[in-house]
Amino acid sequence: MGFCIEVSGDYACFTRPEMKVERVSYDVITPSSARAIFESILWKPAIEWHIHKIEVLKPIKWVNIRRNEVGAVLPMGNINKAMNGGAMPALYVDDPKVRQQRAGLFLKDVAYRIHASFSLTDKAEVSDNSGKFAEMFKRRARKGQCFNQPYLGCREFSSDFHLIEDLENARSTIEEDRTLGWMLYDLDYKSAKEPMPLFYNAVMIQGVINVPDRSSEEVRG
Repeated sequence: MGFCIEVSGDYACFTRPEMKVERVSYDVITPSSARAIFESILWKPAIEWHIHKIEVLKPIKWVNIRRNEVGAVLPMGNINKAMNGGAMPALYVDDPKVRQQRAGLFLKDVAYRIHASFSLTDKAEVSDNSGKFAEMFKRRARKGQCFNQPYLGCREFSSDFHLIEDLENARSTIEEDRTLGWMLYDLDYKSAKEPMPLFYNAVMIQGVINVPDRSSEEVRG
């Protein structure tokens, strides 16, 4: 059973992993970011989301933004001590040693229509079935419910979403063909300590990007 949601936002950044310092976005949303939006609406250990198609609804536009970021992380040892009753660790963003100013090339005024489905995992219980989770997802999406606010690449770029149930009357995609090149598909978590990135060669035809199955030869690690 397939589902379709429309997402939109003022800004987005689907960061290219080859850019080490400055943030530079892909031209469109990546399958992994699209999957995360579905998971924010409904996530259960018993189901796994699969992205099939991404439709671009607005022209691709860019904006340069310079902003402050935190360039340090809290040591895990300090967090463990705090959990055991120790002092609460903190990062002071005004500290020049912690704060870093970076430029970013982001997308602005974006809207996508995403088609996806889910499959049951080996963690599904005997009482679990696809129909139950399908109704659960549709009910939550209709009401705008989510476990965490969906975002477009970066958490500060929050996303609106709504369920599309009448595709015949949905708004049209942009009339543009574009070769997007190798794009991040998702991460392979077979090794939890060292997840490996997967890529696919994305092509947009009249605003539509067909996403191959994860097992396809088009997806490479």
